[in-house]
Amino acid sequence: MTLADVSIAVLVGLFVLAGVVPRVHLGLTALPAAFLLGLGAGVPADEVTDFFPANFVVLVVGVMALFGTAHANGTLDWLLESLLRLVGGRLVLVPVVPFVIGAVLTAIGTLPAASVAIVAPIALGLAARYRYSPLIASVVGVTGILSGVMSPFAMYGLATLEMSDELELPASAPVSLFLGGIGMGAAICVAALVVGVWSGAIPRGTVARERVGPGRHAPTSPADSDQGAQPGLGHTGAAGTATRTVPRVARPATRLLTLGAMAVVVVLAVGFDLDIGYLGLTAAVLLHLVLRLDAHTTVTGLPWNVVLLIGGLLTYVGLMEELGAFERLSELLTVQGAPLLSLLGLCYVAGVTSFAASSIAVFVTMMPLLPPLIASGISPVGAVLAVAFSMMLTDINPLGITGGLLLGSAEPAERERLFRHLLVYGLVSVAVAPLVAWAVFGWW
Repeated sequence: MTLADVSIAVLVGLFVLAGVVPRVHLGLTALPAAFLLGLGAGVPADEVTDFFPANFVVLVVGVMALFGTAHANGTLDWLLESLLRLVGGRLVLVPVVPFVIGAVLTAIGTLPAASVAIVAPIALGLAARYRYSPLIASVVGVTGILSGVMSPFAMYGLATLEMSDELELPASAPVSLFLGGIGMGAAICVAALVVGVWSGAIPRGTVARERVGPGRHAPTSPADSDQGAQPGLGHTGAAGTATRTVPRVARPATRLLTLGAMAVVVVLAVGFDLDIGYLGLTAAVLLHLVLRLDAHTTVTGLPWNVVLLIGGLLTYVGLMEELGAFERLSELLTVQGAPLLSLLGLCYVAGVTSFAASSIAVFVTMMPLLPPLIASGISPVGAVLAVAFSMMLTDINPLGITGGLLLGSAEPAERERLFRHLLVYGLVSVAVAPLVAWAVFGWW
């Protein structure tokens, strides 16, 4: 058994241990596992430490600090109310708002990680306020982001067009790739909404504002309410209407300053490619100083548990990659034979590898493997889309930056359950997404 095989077996063992022993922390356990595996593989401890994703910590802490500040002063509540008005209070359409925001952001060239950092707090904030499934919110929001990545202005679209000669892409490829991505994303969004309404994960009807009389307090979030109160949504049966308490509203000057800071962060991150984590930290500190807010509240509210969880796992995954675990998985999943079957095998290699590795790195690695299949008669546009979506749809899992931002944006009481749901969703996606992407695009 090679070290790559051992690293894969240990990772499986970590998840089994965390599932069997209730109080085991997966991230905390992954760090000593990486250290011990490194000892056995002859990898020094300082090199193992280099795999710890410091950029992820800055990203999560910075974004969560900014949105935590916006929540503390009431601006985030006002923003969520405004987004609700865009869909006329229809609950089934509320998750669509983050979907559209994410698709637009990535389509104009925003990096996927930056888009998730912007969309995740909005998507999970809406889910918490209007009492629908955080998993549905996560899937729809991230799918919106993935919908726009094949735009000719986006990273994946640009990387594909850069290899247009090798891939024999036709002149219409930019439009076909973009429309294919949007169509796939829209189909997944509709399917998620249908499942959500059918299962009760998304309440039916509309949201109506509940009056707040004299002396009655309107909590800022479900977590702020007393146990006896019932904030959030309550169905009224025949009327098909859900009521909710009125959120705290920031003073106009506070709201203007906070929204201005958030807008500057988005513009600098999207337009000038500056680090959104550091931008968020800078904006949060300035808002604390100007508005005289309590920084202790923001710091204690940061998702440190999520940082440790994802940081520990990514450290171990980085060591796995160093030991050749993903190349080993590729060898096991490669299918020799007819072009379509070979494409299916490549889709599974992309999906499995991308589950815990950098998607753009996997994408760039997979593209040079397509020309032989295209020469055998496979559609170049269909092959690119099949591999791209096999890989990207498995990104909705708790093991990477996307999962960390989603977990950090969820209500603290929901994080453990959302982690389990995202893990199951991700594992199912690894098995199903490559087959679906191949079936939809491989036959073009």
